[in-house]
Amino acid sequence: MQASNIGWGAPRIHGELLKLGIEVSQATVSKYMIRSKKPPSQTWRAFLSNHEESLAAMDCFTVPTARFRVLYVFIVLSHDRRRVVHFNATEHPTAQWTAQQLVEAFPFDTAPRYLQRDRDAVYGEKVRQRIKSLGIEEVVSAPRSPWQNPYAERVIGTIRRECLDHVIILNERHLRRILREYFSYYHTCRTHLSLQKDTPEPRPVEPLEMGRVVAFPRIGGLHHRYERVAA
Repeated sequence: MQASNIGWGAPRIHGELLKLGIEVSQATVSKYMIRSKKPPSQTWRAFLSNHEESLAAMDCFTVPTARFRVLYVFIVLSHDRRRVVHFNATEHPTAQWTAQQLVEAFPFDTAPRYLQRDRDAVYGEKVRQRIKSLGIEEVVSAPRSPWQNPYAERVIGTIRRECLDHVIILNERHLRRILREYFSYYHTCRTHLSLQKDTPEPRPVEPLEMGRVVAFPRIGGLHHRYERVAA
């Protein structure tokens, strides 16, 4: 599993083994891991535990293309199960475009009580008015303090390390397709330490008697989902 999946550490592999009904400690998994000479990825130590079930976060990040254009990706993350409830990409982000993304992210009275954001200039008056009209209370981080929005920052880092750092993006359409594939994997396959080694969309444990373990490639083989299949 470590050799076939970029960036998988002992917690991730341990989570997959648990889902396959293999009872082994994380310490045992770590003991047999191949040690990399590269330093570990930066981790975020700040956590927002208050109002987790009623809090979402939004953030933007940039993605260069093969033609040296810069695309902007907007994401909205639900804190409770780490779900990316909405994303979109554009070359020219505006306050009006961002405000429309919020409407698409929270249809039919699904808006959270609080929405966390940073002080990016794209969150102009139209965005603030739209947030207020949805009945959401803003939680604005301090200037130059990404650690105050740790969940969104962490998921952006995960998207880069596990997907975009290994793909050459051609255009907006290509970027959206790649992100759709990744988020499908992220929600249904990828185990999370903060979710007790479960996935954002809960994934059942498959006992040994269900059959042998088979690897199913995801995102062009960057990652895999492991399931038991009857012989």
